[in-house]
Amino acid sequence: MGLSARNRLEGTVQSIETDGIMAEVTIETPASQTVTAVITTSSVDRLGIAEGDEVNAVIKATEVMVANE
Repeated sequence: MGLSARNRLEGTVQSIETDGIMAEVTIETPASQTVTAVITTSSVDRLGIAEGDEVNAVIKATEVMVANE
């Protein structure tokens, strides 16, 4: 599958927490950084992902905001 997004982080699914129609998927990269994605539970099922699976976190965003008061 080809994608235009260039920001891809390879990693291992550490946990999947589901709550109704939403799921929080935590991925750990080889550099021990974590990325958490919130996707639909049906997407977890459709992709067939489970803890321990090797996946790619594909990031495509026009902006990233961080604030500290």
